[in-house]
This record gives sequence, structure tokens and C-alpha cells, in this order.
Amino acid sequence: MALSGERRLGLALVFTSTLAWSTAGLFTRAAATDLATIMLWRGLFGTLGMVVVIVVFQGRAGFARFLHLGRAGWTYVLVSVLTLPAYLGSLQLTSIAHVSVIYATVPFMTAGLAWIMLREVPSPSAIIAASLAFLGAVLMVGLGREGTVLGDGLALAMTFGMALLVVLARRNPEIPALAGGTVATLITVLAALPLAGTALPEPGQILVLAVFGLSNSLLGFTLFLLGSARIPAIETALIGALEAPIAPVWVWLMFGETPGKATLAGGALVLGAVFWHILRSARA
Repeated sequence: MALSGERRLGLALVFTSTLAWSTAGLFTRAAATDLATIMLWRGLFGTLGMVVVIVVFQGRAGFARFLHLGRAGWTYVLVSVLTLPAYLGSLQLTSIAHVSVIYATVPFMTAGLAWIMLREVPSPSAIIAASLAFLGAVLMVGLGREGTVLGDGLALAMTFGMALLVVLARRNPEIPALAGGTVATLITVLAALPLAGTALPEPGQILVLAVFGLSNSLLGFTLFLLGSARIPAIETALIGALEAPIAPVWVWLMFGETPGKATLAGGALVLGAVFWHILRSARA
């Protein structure tokens, strides 16, 4: 049995948003500036990109949607705004290994929230795929002993926030994606403004940050919100787990850093688990 057109569209949108978000580490490294400055300029270009898309494709009606975010839309904006600093703080206060392994539990958190809020019961194949993806993440980075209680707590909060975003989008498909994304990104700009450096970045850095903002904020946020409303919540979380094996590929392509055997094996396990579930569900 083939996937429905709506589900194929949802899978494609979420997968594209995951590709966009997986470049975050690459752009952060390429920008070579402090974190607050990166957040500021990334957010500025992301906000401008969304406004341009609204003007071109939606006109005045697009701006009217800012007045119709509603309780669900503002809840989505608030959760997304709080999730980003939790993620960045976790990277600074605990090991990347701990952040990766904790984030790999997002399909399980999403499944639990989807059952509580939507009465959406995950299929056995989705639970198996989530378990295999978690094992793949552990294999990629190991468990490590370099974590801290605060850093691990922030990583857990970030993971819960992402799971909640998935379920909110699934529960409220009427949330205007571009309006919500614009407001959330603009709030991060205002939050980073007092902390960012006053000097104007070099032209090369501005170009990197422009592409970063357009890919992460415009493509990533908007397509994620549009796609996660069309497919089961746990499938959105499973596809999001592909960020772990995809991120090292960008670093290898741009900087020539060859991933280790554990990274390749773990990444292959994550990829295999996700696509096995999609193919199996298509035949169900």
C-alpha cells in the first residue's frame, strides 16, 4: 500500500527541515564568532527571509495572520523560544555526547506526549525504530562521563521542548507557520541583542550567517511546522533523529574530517531504523 499524498508531503517537509537544522554545527563553526553574535545575525536574516516570503506569496493576508496566532500559536512560539537557549546552554555546560544521547530519547518523549494529548498510539514498528535509533546514537558518541547535572538538565529540557513542539503542531495544524516562525525568531534576536558584540562581523562571516539564518530559521522552522502537522508525531521525532548521522556528513564535505567507525556504524543504524519504519508503515 502506497503512502498517501498528504503523508508523503509531510515526510518530505520534515526531512527537509531536518537537513536544514543539521547544518547548525557546521555554520556555527564556520562563522568563527561568539554565540550571541551568531544568534543575533542568524535571527536577523531568518526574520528578513520570512518577511520577504510573506510579502511575495501572501501579501497583506500574510501579515493579518500575525493577529490570528491564537493561544496555540503563541504557546508554540513560547516553547520554541525557550528550547533554543536550553539547547545552546546544554552544549556549553555538558558534553556533546550527553546532549546527543539525551536528544535521542525524543521519539519516546514524543510518543508519550502524543498519547496523553492526542490519544495517538505509536505503532510497534515505530517503538522498535525509536529504540534502534537510540542505540545508534549511543554507538555514535558513547555515554561518556563528562556531563554535569545542570547541562544534562538543560539537554533534557530541550528534548522535552522539541517533543512538545511536535505534538503542538500535530494538534493545531491551523497555526500560521510563517507568522509563528517570524515572531519566534524575532524574539531570539531581541534576547541576543544585549549580549552580542557591537563590532560589525567581517563580510565573509555575514555571508555565512545569512545562509545560516535563511536555512535554519526560514527553511528549518517553517517546513518543520508545516510537515509535523501532516504525519504521526512519533514519525516526526524519528525523522528529526536523522540530524545526528547527517551532521557529520556536512563536516566531512566542508572540512574533510572523516567520521570514525563508531560514528559511521551508529549513523547507519539510525538511518536504517528510520527508513525501515517508513517502508514498513507504507505496507501496513
